[in-house]
Parts: sequence; structure tokens; C-alpha cells
Amino acid sequence: MYTVGLFVPCYIDQFYPQVAISSLQLLVKLGCKVVVPLNQTCCGQPMANSGFASLSKGCDANFIQNFGELDYIVCPSGSCTLHIKEHLHSEQFPEKATQIQQRIYELTEFLTDVLNLTTFKGSFRHRVGLHNSCHGQRGLHLSSMSELVAPVFSKPADLLKRISGLELVVPERSDECCGFGGTFCVFEEAVSVKMGKDRITEHEQNQVEILTGGDMSCLMHLEGILKRKKSPVRVMHIAEILNAGYE
Repeated sequence: MYTVGLFVPCYIDQFYPQVAISSLQLLVKLGCKVVVPLNQTCCGQPMANSGFASLSKGCDANFIQNFGELDYIVCPSGSCTLHIKEHLHSEQFPEKATQIQQRIYELTEFLTDVLNLTTFKGSFRHRVGLHNSCHGQRGLHLSSMSELVAPVFSKPADLLKRISGLELVVPERSDECCGFGGTFCVFEEAVSVKMGKDRITEHEQNQVEILTGGDMSCLMHLEGILKRKKSPVRVMHIAEILNAGYE
């Protein structure tokens, strides 16, 4: 049995706790011993992305203290996972920092590459649109990039396709950014909203009932646009769907 530390991003903790709960429930169903460190906080990504990486040293130290002794760390967020993989640093405990970087996985990455999940016991009878977030796709290589002449793959899509009753609809522009971009949506609001509207338009044309993905930050951005236009399309993190499909 693997001992897995569940790393809960701060925006999920504050706004979408059901995503963390679904991640926890799914990992337990799959036989993992899950630990949720209660003293975990933000990983420091917002500060680092805004040019203040030096101010995130406390976040790094806290992360190492909370997750340094676990077999694996799993996170339902590609962007936060990538930040730890690429930027976790400790002058006091450099070996622990390196070990964490090697043991942290985004949720679908962990299910595919470590647990080798291939079957689901339940069903999810909905028409679902998949949004590929940039960090997960281009940073963690969870799915292929259209500009490369290379084999096409998608770890999130492969998992969703295995759920009985789920009709997966992948947009034609499958790797186009939604416009969230962390602080980008604050400093370039108009551009960010237009990019999000373009994404929403394609999913609505595909008549999806639910829009999903691996980064709740991107889904939060798209959900705001959907709500403002009173669209019937609902947003669900992929952890919620995978958990529902594994009874």
C-alpha cells in the first residue's frame, strides 16, 4: 500500500473543497493510504509567477516539512504540481527538496503512471467536454501538443474514456489556452475574457453538458464566463468525475 500525501491547492481549499474530497475518496478506493497534512498552505506559485520568488521561501520550507517523508505526493492541479517540480528549493534540506520533486504527481498522472488504472466500476452518463490546461499539457506532458509531429495521447482523456456511459467530446482546438494564466487574468483582463469566451463557444457548439479538466483554476475562469452568460453547461473537476465513475 502506498502512503500518499494529498497536496490541496489553496484555491481548491477555499472555493472548491469537493475537489479535494473527491481526490481523497478516489485514492482511498484505489487502495492508497492517504495523508492530508493539516499545516499545508499555498505552494508559493502566485508569488513566483509575479516575480517575487524570493518571498516564497517560507512556502518551500513549509511544503518540505509537510510532505518530506511520504512515498508520493498527489495534487489535483497541474500548475501547482509543476511549480513544485520545477521550483521547490531548500538550502537547508536540498536532498529532501529533490526527493519531493521526483515524487510529486498530478492526479491523472499518478493514476496512469503509478497505479496503472485501467478499469472503472461505476458509470457517468453525461456528454463531457475536456479542457487541456497549459501547465499540465506543456509542462507535465499529460497530453500531446498539436504543433508537434508526434504520436497523439492524453492521460486525462484515456481515463475518461474508460468510464461507462461517459461521452467524451474533445474540442477541435484541443490545446488552446483558456486565458486564465494566473495573474494574467488580472493584468490582461480583456484578453483573458476573450480567450475564455472562445473556449466556451466551442464547447457549447459541441453541446456538452459538463466541462472538465485537471486544473480548477482554469475551470474557475471558464465557470465565471458560463455563469455570466447563464449557460446550462456545468463545470466539474476531473477528480469528481473519476470518483463518481469508480463506485
